[in-house]
Amino acid sequence: MAGREDGTPRAKGTDALWAEELLDHLRPNGRDVRRIVAWLADGVDGKAALRDASGTLLAGARFPVDEDLVADIVAGRIASAAWEGEGRHQRLVRVEQPYTAEVGVLAVCREAPFDRRTADMVTHTAQVIELLLRARETAAAGRRLERATADLRLAILQLLMVEDIVSARRVAAGLWPGLLDTDSACVYVVEGSAGERDRLADACLDATREQALVVRCPAVDQHVIVVAPEETAARELRSLIEGRPGTFMGGSARQSLARTATAYGQAVSALAVAHFRPDNAAVYAERTHPERLMDPARLHDWTTRLLSPLDVLAHHTHAELLATTRLGLEFTAVSAAKVLGVSRNTVRARMERVEGLLGTDFSDLTVRALVHLALNTQVGMEQGPGARQTAPVQLWELLSGPALRTWAQELLGRLDTDTRDLRRTVRTWIAAGGNAERAAQTLGVHAQTVRDHVRSAEPVLERQLLAASSDLYEVVLAHLATGELELPRLEA
Repeated sequence: MAGREDGTPRAKGTDALWAEELLDHLRPNGRDVRRIVAWLADGVDGKAALRDASGTLLAGARFPVDEDLVADIVAGRIASAAWEGEGRHQRLVRVEQPYTAEVGVLAVCREAPFDRRTADMVTHTAQVIELLLRARETAAAGRRLERATADLRLAILQLLMVEDIVSARRVAAGLWPGLLDTDSACVYVVEGSAGERDRLADACLDATREQALVVRCPAVDQHVIVVAPEETAARELRSLIEGRPGTFMGGSARQSLARTATAYGQAVSALAVAHFRPDNAAVYAERTHPERLMDPARLHDWTTRLLSPLDVLAHHTHAELLATTRLGLEFTAVSAAKVLGVSRNTVRARMERVEGLLGTDFSDLTVRALVHLALNTQVGMEQGPGARQTAPVQLWELLSGPALRTWAQELLGRLDTDTRDLRRTVRTWIAAGGNAERAAQTLGVHAQTVRDHVRSAEPVLERQLLAASSDLYEVVLAHLATGELELPRLEA
């Protein structure tokens, strides 16, 4: 029994009550086909079942029905049917399956004959079920479209990462005409919580008015990658994070599309700095970088000779290996693989091939730093190579300029104020290839102490050290420029 507003009882199933209850099933928190079929069975004092065209039970309880009538309904010869016999009364109603050629059947069985009220309940419930199925399929189609669009954005980013600009533009042109009709762009990495990343990605799309490539990072669950051709994107994204506590943004310098991988590394590096900034944002170009303090002509000449063994490769293979190696030096093999859409074994195999051609050992952090410098310089040489040197430039000449040495001394000098001798720990840790255990043996301390010292040096240097990245390689170059680490043997 249900009560009226004045408190007097009201008979179960009156027209006003059952219609109101049926409408309740259309509310956002009540859209469950199984619940509505169970409600119908209770409302008619019988049984109810929803079956698909093949007879599979979708909701309710199974009971015998006239299969010939079901076949006629499924075939479209009739829309509904009534049956009685053996002390039972049944109603069968066709239920359309949206966006498919199939139909379902709502079957209701009770001992008493169907009166007007119960017959109306069956008819209107079938209509409500159709609405629910249509809404569910529409939502599912929307989710499929969102996933397909997200996958397409990721595919475009991966093409940019391996310098296949022509293919990236061709893929983007279908859904986002003009998006990549530019020679350069900035890359931003926006960081929030993993659970809120979908909302953050949508907010980035809105902030950039969908004039940027917005990708959920395949390697880091908290990251959203934004490739933005327009100059206004930095301001728009900064405004976005201002009202979002725990959200950070790192941006790259403006780079050619062929240097998207380089720009991505810069953005991640800037993101690490953003964690120490009051406005939670940083841009890579805001600080001085060692390559800018080197003589451009000498740097280009040294780069050309160091990477010359790779010139024997076909153009496509050359670009693929270099792009993979750049990312592999910036991140772990697993992360680089996720960004590129290949396996980690493929990343390792490509890097090992580059190691072999260059005659280098990437387990040495000084080697990694110098090859990273050369790879990024080589891409930039397309925009304006320096004059060719008459005599081969030696590595010590490249690193001995007064501007670079002054920068290196200032950077590492920040560590001298700490009584724990962080400078010695960082230097020893780099010499040990970033291995805390080996560095600890050399220093005579616990490995955790080494990690703590290196971690403490990060905010002082405003650079991320524990993760292999351009930040770490800048600190390595500073040690090489001051002579605190020995120069490695390289072919150049």
